Amino acid sequence: MRIRATVAAVSGALALSAVAVPAAQADGSLGDTTITKVVVDGDNKVSVGTSTAKTIKVSVTATDDSGIAGADEFSLEGPDLGFFTTGKPTCTAISSTTSTCTASVLVDPKVDFLSNASAGTWYVDAWIDAKDEDFVWKEKAGSFKFQRAAQLTANASPEPVKKGKTITVTGKLSRANWESLKYAGYSGQSVKLQYRKKGSDTYTTVKTITSNSTGNLSTTVTASADGYYRYSFAGTTTTAAVNATGDFIDVQ
Repeated sequence: MRIRATVAAVSGALALSAVAVPAAQADGSLGDTTITKVVVDGDNKVSVGTSTAKTIKVSVTATDDSGIAGADEFSLEGPDLGFFTTGKPTCTAISSTTSTCTASVLVDPKVDFLSNASAGTWYVDAWIDAKDEDFVWKEKAGSFKFQRAAQLTANASPEPVKKGKTITVTGKLSRANWESLKYAGYSGQSVKLQYRKKGSDTYTTVKTITSNSTGNLSTTVTASADGYYRYSFAGTTTTAAVNATGDFIDVQ
């Protein structure tokens, strides 16, 4: 991970980007420049797995009576000294006074040495300049969830099955371990078993069970009609939500 305390030892370019951001300052402004909105990745949730690089897009909307001139690179900061900086933002005018400044940063779990302890709530620090030389600098201008990606499976059996007989639905909930770059079972988590009748587009919750010490799931239901069973995990602060692919069961 690009960590503030050790960034100088990692690479010169990274060190320059870190010190260029006035992270040591308190919030401040000159004039009437204000930040009105911060959005990260569209829904303020970022899920990172173990092998695929993730581009995180950050958008900061700001206003000033003279208009917005530009922005410095945004800083993203989280638990366990988590720290990234974006590239130079591009600002697009929404009106004569308001602009949205957008930038991104590439996070690669194979390169950035992510720590599992860094999953959780992260914050965006932003510096915005107005056309009349006003500015605003705000730490924690917005927040987002930086989460370990999750995987979830579901298998309903036997198949086919006679109406009124017992169906066993098994599966497994696992999540990315950023330190080993593998997925491991996620224990002690509430997971919903859901059912979608053939011809319907809607899943309904049948029951809620808890993953065991290795992340495995197993429960039984009574066969009623053809349809799909899946498990659904709502996610936690540190781990992304995920739905298993529905498994079709033929009821005769």
